Amino acid sequence: MSTFFEGAGSFGTEFLESGFKSASSLGSSAQGIAQEVADYTRSAFETGSATFEKLFAANSLEAAIEIQAAYAKTAYEGLVAETGKLSGLYADMAKDAYKPFEGLVAKAR
Repeated sequence: MSTFFEGAGSFGTEFLESGFKSASSLGSSAQGIAQEVADYTRSAFETGSATFEKLFAANSLEAAIEIQAAYAKTAYEGLVAETGKLSGLYADMAKDAYKPFEGLVAKAR
């Protein structure tokens, strides 16, 4: 009977250590995601500001429409690319958070 409790205690300790490793991984992944979002936000703001300056300097309505259309295309493509990057970062975060528990799941089976 004492072997059962020793095994349960060992499993609990391993589970707790895995939890700490997982939490650490989540923290560093979240920091990377936050940095990526900040970089994208800065880039989008700079692009928008530059476009506004171009619109303000446009000589005709046609030129303004061309500038706006180019901006819309660039902004859309940038958003799609950023969404792809972020989805990859979130998938990596989930994989890294699960990694410490892989051994425990195998033992539990």
